[in-house]
Amino acid sequence: MLPSMLPNSVTEPDGSAVIRALSYNIRSMRDDEEALVRVIRACAPDLVFVQEAPRFFRWRKHAARLASKTDLVVLSGGATAAGPLLLCSLRAFVERTEDVLLPLTPGLHRRGFATAVVRFGAARVAVLSAHLSLDGAERRAQADLLLDRLGSADAPYAIAAGDINEPPSGPAFRRLSAELQDCWTVAPWGGEHTFVRSTPPRRIDAIFATRGVEVLTCGVPTPLPGITESDLDKATDHLPVLATFRLPAGAGA
Repeated sequence: MLPSMLPNSVTEPDGSAVIRALSYNIRSMRDDEEALVRVIRACAPDLVFVQEAPRFFRWRKHAARLASKTDLVVLSGGATAAGPLLLCSLRAFVERTEDVLLPLTPGLHRRGFATAVVRFGAARVAVLSAHLSLDGAERRAQADLLLDRLGSADAPYAIAAGDINEPPSGPAFRRLSAELQDCWTVAPWGGEHTFVRSTPPRRIDAIFATRGVEVLTCGVPTPLPGITESDLDKATDHLPVLATFRLPAGAGA
């Protein structure tokens, strides 16, 4: 798909909505913040699923600054979700938010989910940002918790995104893709691999959606105007994943 064909965000006459969703591990904004801002702005997202948001001193101020620089607002998460964060554009009508801390395994980093239910036009969608464990057994259990959370969200559609910390062949990734649409597989666009500082490069960050969501495109947004290799390299150690969706109106909204 050519860059010019990437769908723009729009609310259709019947209330259906086309939206852009970005998933991005930003490594606590420890790298080049202005490069990070340029990447996010170029993607023009309606939703940003952040992993490794700032969690310590004045973390709310850092999150608010990133949102302001990218013409977004803080939706939920941050330190209160152990790192995952959600940002959204003013197109989103927010119904509710909740930060979820997952069970703590002694000796391992605490994990959590940033969650919300929002409305675009006449379409309601549950959203969840996650950063799964480095430990394989805990990661697999967290995949189950993620699915449980989406199943209890009481919304006709759901989108989950994050750093899965394993490739599509891994058990946690396979668990998620068995129940949800792995958006890169459904509608690949742009680049595939999200962590290229390893040998070989790997796809360990992903966006998933429930079956009723129409996936239009998904991938690392390298073809997008305004995205440069230099900014991607300087912004953080992961590459972002950008998906476009159509959320049909009238699905139990």
